[in-house]
Amino acid sequence: MSVAAVTTYVMGDIAVILLVSSLLGGLATRLGQPAVIGQILTGVALGPTLLGWLPGDPTGRLFPPQVLPYLGVLSQVAIVTFMFVVGYELNLRLLRDSGRTTLSVAAAALLVPMGLGAATVLLLPSAFTSVGEHGVGARPFVVFIAVTVSITALPVLAAIVRQFGIAGTRPGLVAVSAAGLMDVAAWTVLATAMPGRPHGLPASLTVPLTAALALGGALVVRPLLHWWIHRPGSLFTHQLPMAIVLATGCAWATSELGLHAVFGGFLAGLLMPRRDGAPDADVLRAMEGTADLLLPLFFVVTGLSLDIGAIGRSSVLALCLILLISFAGKLVPGYLASRLNGLDMRQSATVAALLNTRGLTELIALDVGLSAGIIHGRLFTVLVLMALVTTAVTSPLLKLLAVPRHPASAPGEAVPSAGLHET
Repeated sequence: MSVAAVTTYVMGDIAVILLVSSLLGGLATRLGQPAVIGQILTGVALGPTLLGWLPGDPTGRLFPPQVLPYLGVLSQVAIVTFMFVVGYELNLRLLRDSGRTTLSVAAAALLVPMGLGAATVLLLPSAFTSVGEHGVGARPFVVFIAVTVSITALPVLAAIVRQFGIAGTRPGLVAVSAAGLMDVAAWTVLATAMPGRPHGLPASLTVPLTAALALGGALVVRPLLHWWIHRPGSLFTHQLPMAIVLATGCAWATSELGLHAVFGGFLAGLLMPRRDGAPDADVLRAMEGTADLLLPLFFVVTGLSLDIGAIGRSSVLALCLILLISFAGKLVPGYLASRLNGLDMRQSATVAALLNTRGLTELIALDVGLSAGIIHGRLFTVLVLMALVTTAVTSPLLKLLAVPRHPASAPGEAVPSAGLHET
């Protein structure tokens, strides 16, 4: 296929993807769900699960093999940008000053599901071998499953908090702050599970070199960037070019170290200088806009790896097991830790329901595992379904709880702690 033909296909595919994503995202919002539910379903609809069932292989015609690498590169740019936004929006000062309630809720809602996930792999390996996994006993697989069942999607959680008008309430603040802490911890743990060793880099060097990168960024790069931006006569009158260079540079560095590029995007967001603890509005707006534009491509590239109609009985049983440990691992410790720290029953249930939200953050983690060869097709499909179900039930649970709104809170109000991106 010629360059001109590939370009034509890519442009047409982008138009189709954005149109379908906008329609399904809007439909999800009207049904009281986060827009990410509809956007994820875009990948399902255009992939082999739905469109691929039609005669004539319309999925293959719409996304020929020669075009997929180009869409894949754009999708990776999207998730690196998205993870930069997640890291940049984290209120580091608030997380540093988090009280006992936030710390204990975060610890319980992260460590308990991680323990359940690891125990399930070690005690019931047949649940995973039955869906085609072979390296079940390996450390990367055990750590990966532990992390995937313990992730909380901070951006989706924050959007739901705004949607229900509880941004200024105690459960809203506890849930968002705890999710911020868990984001940092979960991505750090996931980095240790990565088996990739490009260019012959020994696995024993990956972790210390990554730690050196993070420490060097925090102790050298961040202060230097802060000084450079704020010095008199600085060439950087706008911080956006610096943000792009930092995000892509960190993504390149972590990829070279054998990790996924998304770790670099998240690290870059943490390292990006802030003014009085708050992100630069222009940088945030531009990076969010880029992520909003390109993320539907990620959903479709992910959807092309899904074939929900092809999963069998063993996959359904694995899904039920993973849903059980995912729900129990978040709802029970989230509720109990909240109650032990003085929240009433309704407030504690609200925190627990919010922390069970997974959304796009889960999908990015699953893409990391799939691309690294830690998991494969059928288990990938099972875990994507888990992400959809756990995210979709959050809004109905909050409606059942009839959580009171904060007097000064309304849908669309900013969440002061972190993570405002809806997907």
